[in-house]
Amino acid sequence: MESYQAEHSKINEHISKITVKGFLDAHTASQFEELLKSLIDEGHVCLIVDMKELSYISSTGLGVFMGYIEDIREKGGDIKFVRVPDKIYKIFAILGFTAIYEIFNEEGEAIEKF
Repeated sequence: MESYQAEHSKINEHISKITVKGFLDAHTASQFEELLKSLIDEGHVCLIVDMKELSYISSTGLGVFMGYIEDIREKGGDIKFVRVPDKIYKIFAILGFTAIYEIFNEEGEAIEKF
């Protein structure tokens, strides 16, 4: 199994960042979902997800984001993606994620949009 790692950090009082590395797939999505759910439960709903070091994302991994976005937005937050690798961006585009989520090249651009 490929490696997976997700780290949470606070950017400021309102915005949190999740850095995802490795493979986000059927084997690791539950771990990522636990992290995302705990952040939401703690009131962290303005989230930046840095995917610079994400090698692969499966439909299960994508489903985690889709499963929580409505709840996040109802609480006044959003998920913004930064530094999405080209091969993952292509998947996002094919599946319509680019119409649902904002995607930025740099973290600063995403922060300004909150």
